[in-house]
Amino acid sequence: MTKLARFLPILDWGRRYDRTTFSNDAVAAVIVTIMLVPQSLAYALLAGLPPEAGIYASIAPIVLYAIFGTSQALAVGPVAVVSLMTATAVGQVAEQGTAGYAAAALTLAFLSGAFLLALGALRLGWLANFLSHPVIAGFITASGVLIATSQLKHILGVQAGGHNLIEMVGSLIAHLGQVNAPTLVIGAGATAFLFWVRKGLKPLLLRAGLPPLAADILSKAGPVAAVAVTAAITALLDLGAAGVAIVGQVPQGLPPLTMPDFAPDLVAQLALPAVLISIIGFVESISVAQTLAAKRRQRIDPDQELIGLGAANLGAAFTGGYPVTGGFARSVVNFDAGAQTPAAGAFTAGGLLMASLFLTPLIHDLPKATLAATIIVAVLGLVDLSILRRTWRYSRADFAAVAATIALTLLAGVETGVASGVALSVALHLYKTARPHVAEVGLVPGTQHFRNVRRHKVETAPNLLTLRVDESLYFVNARFLEDMVLSRVGEGGAVSDVVLMMSAVNEIDFSALETLEELNRRLRDMGVRLHLSEVKGPVMDRLRRSHFLDELTGKVFLSQWDAWRELARPAQGGARAAR
Repeated sequence: MTKLARFLPILDWGRRYDRTTFSNDAVAAVIVTIMLVPQSLAYALLAGLPPEAGIYASIAPIVLYAIFGTSQALAVGPVAVVSLMTATAVGQVAEQGTAGYAAAALTLAFLSGAFLLALGALRLGWLANFLSHPVIAGFITASGVLIATSQLKHILGVQAGGHNLIEMVGSLIAHLGQVNAPTLVIGAGATAFLFWVRKGLKPLLLRAGLPPLAADILSKAGPVAAVAVTAAITALLDLGAAGVAIVGQVPQGLPPLTMPDFAPDLVAQLALPAVLISIIGFVESISVAQTLAAKRRQRIDPDQELIGLGAANLGAAFTGGYPVTGGFARSVVNFDAGAQTPAAGAFTAGGLLMASLFLTPLIHDLPKATLAATIIVAVLGLVDLSILRRTWRYSRADFAAVAATIALTLLAGVETGVASGVALSVALHLYKTARPHVAEVGLVPGTQHFRNVRRHKVETAPNLLTLRVDESLYFVNARFLEDMVLSRVGEGGAVSDVVLMMSAVNEIDFSALETLEELNRRLRDMGVRLHLSEVKGPVMDRLRRSHFLDELTGKVFLSQWDAWRELARPAQGGARAAR
């Protein structure tokens, strides 16, 4: 049972499920369902799909994640960034509003799910570590700006377009003369109302004497109120005839069983976007899940999360949805509302199923401007331009990566932005490790500790050069270490022994081993012995399987203090030189 529960976490938390947990999960599900109904409709609009696709993408995927996922609070479904990426990817292979467009979205969900499942089965969740947080934050910030800008056409009631910020703004300006006044009033009013609800409604309700739980539920119901009021006004005044774009007929019933299009050409065109969507979705999801789990001292299994998200996307592919992932806003709401297990997500799916069965006729006259307002208010919370200031202060390299990701996403589009984000994350890692921090160290007087000669008053010996290597050695950075050692020895003086202090080295790959062998030979030709100190067990095991230790001109010391006692000779006159 324990082994099976590893792959089916529901068997673990399900055994401990009780009435109190059910009550907490049910309350959380009510709050999240109220939030998700308008949000799901809006994100489907952003993805270029019919509004019901957002509801469908929030039912089966949530249930499947509840079975396979490990987070107790993560809420899975359509999210803004993935919806934008879906629109960008599918828009390149099919025209919006056609059956081919919807089929391509299903294929994208299937490919994304299959890729995530493959990563999970191979236990490759660690690959997400190659995406640096600053780069992801920059991409999400730029995507938030793009999403908000793309929705202004619905607020204004114009037919603007574009794939990047310049094209969108230019198109909006060109169509300003065609603004539909009723649409603008509804869109601007809904936006202002939702911004106020987000910050001001709950404190107002609390001051009025409502219990915190009731105030929280009512504040989360703000988007539902906006949907209900604007739909009623549009129907009563027949604003559809005045040019206000409305949602129109929405199918009523259960999510349909659908089949993705597996045409080879289509699969080939969507393969890379599916990979990028999977990576971004997984990184966003696992970040949220781990943050929330840490608050309750719970554990998230990244590899099992890949399987949970993969299953959710496969569920979306076969039930009329599109790619999904864990959403930040709804997960935080789920957590704050008291969700104790993934069953809260399953209950939310049940609420959305009821909405699909009974409420869809009520949104026939819902203005698209209201959905656009919902999107704008939601995504502007993702925009964090302070990341530029913070990375500038902390690391110029991180700042350059963030700034480049934001600029490329805004100016070249979301696919270029996310691809550049992945490339920049890897490049940033290579840049930082290609020039490892190597410090010349000396003895702190009166101790057995060794510190950087540039930062501390330490004792050194003229014949002994000790360098502390602060990175693992591999093909990218080993040559840098070799050049540094030879340059330092070549500066002159009476250096007869070089000690590489390896306490921070966790790995030496074969290329680095060959470099160390070459360094040993060149130092030997110069009459200088090479020693190692404080080598970790796994690294020493590897070295013993090579000829390096047999050819080493010096010794391997257990500690740097042992090397110092045996090798250091006093400076001329009897005193050791201080650096």
